[in-house]
Amino acid sequence: MGSASPHDSAQIPQVVNSQTYSPMHRPKAIIFDFDGVLVDTEEAIFRSWQTLFEREGFSLTVQDYAPCLGAGYSHFNPADLLEKISGKRFDWNKENDERRRMERELLASSPLMTGAQELLEWCRKQHIRTVIASSSSRSWVEGWLSSLNSLSFFERIFCRTDGFPVKPDPALFLAARDFLQLPNADCLIIEDSENGLLAARAAGIPSVAVPCRLTAFCDLSSATFRENSLSSLLSTLRHTREFPKS
Repeated sequence: MGSASPHDSAQIPQVVNSQTYSPMHRPKAIIFDFDGVLVDTEEAIFRSWQTLFEREGFSLTVQDYAPCLGAGYSHFNPADLLEKISGKRFDWNKENDERRRMERELLASSPLMTGAQELLEWCRKQHIRTVIASSSSRSWVEGWLSSLNSLSFFERIFCRTDGFPVKPDPALFLAARDFLQLPNADCLIIEDSENGLLAARAAGIPSVAVPCRLTAFCDLSSATFRENSLSSLLSTLRHTREFPKS
């Protein structure tokens, strides 16, 4: 690892266009991931770690950080890596307070992801149920949704702090499906990360990959289909047939 500017945007791959595959029919419920799908929080969190590594004379690449995407620090903790390569011990209460301050500054006035508001409003009009399944904490997810006046769009939120293992374990998605009381085929998961899509596949629930800038380079091949944005996903869903009336 060499030193690199923590704000070098060239280190974050750009989203690459890919062919879009339409779902067979319109889902009855959508299970949303949160970070990177509804709010672009992933990059700010990564930048806070990257800045800390830069301060100590090291670089942190997106590839290094990738195991955290969609899973938090359960599989890989950048703090452990920094202590290993620097040979130093850190006061992590102090360092994490500073990182969170930077995250708040970077995320100040951040809106919902492009197309999210329109997609959620369309789901409400079409009576498509919406829930969230996130590896983040409940306070993080609900805090953001409340600040953006979007909490009322979701029937239920499932988070790791409810006692569920993080993705790629499928438990969060299985809990959401059980709450919805729908067959797997009637649900659609929206994810931006490899860990999240692996969890969706393990749960047996159809999924769509909608990558953010930070996850664009990841292996998203576990998805049922892929869209470049929530806006393009909405366009796709509008053109899929509805379920037959029961």
